[in-house]
Amino acid sequence: MQVTETLVEGLKHEFQISVPASDLDAKADARLVDLKDKVRLNGFRPGKVPVSHLKKVYGRSVMAETIDQTIRDTNTQIFTERGFRLASEPKITMPTEEKAVEDVLTGKSDLTYTVSIEVVPAIALADFKSFTVEKPVAEVTDADVDEAIKRIADQNRSFAAKGEGAKAESGDRVTISFKGTIEGVPFDGGTGENIQVTIGSNTFIPGFEEQLLGMAAGETRTLKVAFPKNYASEKLAGQPAEFETSATLIEAPQETVIDDEFAKTLGLESLDKLKQAARERLTVEFAAATRQRVKRMLLDRLDESHKFEAPPSLVAEEFNLMWNSIKAEMESSGKTFADEDTTEEAAKEEYHKIADRRVRLGLVLSEIGEKNKITVTDDEVSRAVIERARQMPGREKEVWDYYRSNANALAQLRAPIYEDKVVDFILELANVTEKKVTRDDLYKDDEEADKSAA
Repeated sequence: MQVTETLVEGLKHEFQISVPASDLDAKADARLVDLKDKVRLNGFRPGKVPVSHLKKVYGRSVMAETIDQTIRDTNTQIFTERGFRLASEPKITMPTEEKAVEDVLTGKSDLTYTVSIEVVPAIALADFKSFTVEKPVAEVTDADVDEAIKRIADQNRSFAAKGEGAKAESGDRVTISFKGTIEGVPFDGGTGENIQVTIGSNTFIPGFEEQLLGMAAGETRTLKVAFPKNYASEKLAGQPAEFETSATLIEAPQETVIDDEFAKTLGLESLDKLKQAARERLTVEFAAATRQRVKRMLLDRLDESHKFEAPPSLVAEEFNLMWNSIKAEMESSGKTFADEDTTEEAAKEEYHKIADRRVRLGLVLSEIGEKNKITVTDDEVSRAVIERARQMPGREKEVWDYYRSNANALAQLRAPIYEDKVVDFILELANVTEKKVTRDDLYKDDEEADKSAA
């Protein structure tokens, strides 16, 4: 076998390989000898079929299998000897001319092919003991607890009917019946009887609730709206519609008294127990926010400390996933790049940088995990599946069956667990200090990110 490296360009390599016909023929004969005791042919006793006859019957198919196996074995040997880690599947270029293919299959000529690959670069890991990480920690205050309970009270407030002739205002609950049409024709799902709508809740089609303002019980209006372009029903998405709507009851929200009785309506013994539950939930939420901040800081530090060329094919793949998602989202929302105060070219450049960062960080985390024997156990994945199932009451079996039968879904579930374990490994080595912050400071970065995305 002769191997010649014909291209070295960054992370791209290309080799030309030539395998003697005699080697292929010997391997094919060995496979035929193995077949001798396995095949049954009319006129021959088991195990007594001459190899020469087997070659006439199965020669071409066996040679094709031999060539395929030889290419795989040869490529593996080349990559292993050179210490290559492939970024993507090798690209094999074989002879295409009919006579050349026939000559190889019949053993008349050597097998010559080229293999093009893109490799993962060698990654020199930083000294994680030199990392300093400031961990923001926010204590749950009484004010935080009171605010959380008020939100719960607002979500569970009662409503009382307004006086005769009263008009609907923002925050009021209106009981309505409606019939929807598109160009005068009723459509499936377009009717409703005695439906309760809280004005300002944004639970109905955009523009619907606002047109209920000022309505009185017994009044009928024709509301004109348009279904969103990303509406679940393709038949209705983007379509203008009219709803003949009648209001039967206007109710105003009532102030909820936060006391022991209110706590009991939530299944708790007393207001003190409600406060305790709210404090425990906030403590968990604050800890999760702290974890996200620390993880973000650590990933930024890893990015700064590991500068290398990311495999172009992996960056392109990551970019395409993001870009297709962005384009689909913009099309469904009707937004343009001008609305985002940018251009398509500038946006592409920005997302390409993000893709490059993601690929590099993924490779760094993988390298850290591999060198330090960090793995994710099946039990850890199973616990994650169980947690997902708990988040969907009544559909637990459906969730479990989905992950059990979907290898890609399990891999997607395993990835963040692995990432978190690598992050924990680095944090054990790094110098981590705590800094007390307020709740607002803890969530500041997230709130600013939400504003930027809005």
